[in-house]
Amino acid sequence: MSVTNIILCGVGGQGTVLASKLTAAASMSRGLEVRSAETIGMAQRGGSVMSYLRIGESFTPLILNGCADLIIGFEPAETVRALTYLKKGGTVITSDRAMMPVTAALKGSDYEGKRMTDYLKSLEGDLIGKLVIVNTDSALKDLGSSKVMNMVLLGAAARGGYLGAVTIDDIKDALVKKVKPQFHELNFKALEYAEI
Repeated sequence: MSVTNIILCGVGGQGTVLASKLTAAASMSRGLEVRSAETIGMAQRGGSVMSYLRIGESFTPLILNGCADLIIGFEPAETVRALTYLKKGGTVITSDRAMMPVTAALKGSDYEGKRMTDYLKSLEGDLIGKLVIVNTDSALKDLGSSKVMNMVLLGAAARGGYLGAVTIDDIKDALVKKVKPQFHELNFKALEYAEI
């Protein structure tokens, strides 16, 4: 059986780890083996967060450079930073919404997400086989919450068939078990958000 290697990356407060845990739980509900790990030492709000998911038979949760089938990026600069993990021809799904790191803000940086998404576009057809850039501000405005970007991106990955056998319904089932009931409906809407 082949292994699907997925990197989820973002900054603290974006729900990167929750998205990873839901994907892992949804995969296990289908009887698949899952190995996962997180780099969350800087997970305070604004710090880098990376989750590694290996779905299928594997011995280690970590993903080597050049071996990720999919990168789901919740912040464009973090997506670019994770590109060393992407295999040639792999898929990248990313938000276009920049979150300036505290250190950059203190230095007066003019960082914006467009430069990062333009760079990603320049790699499509070469390193990146398929690139999906989600207009996150539009999605969050339509949904009425800034807290569900992780579910919008996870839904895009599931709808595109990039999570292997895992479907949106599998993720919903996992979400019901791991998230408080008052947040179910909003997260379900985010998973099924169609404007991508």
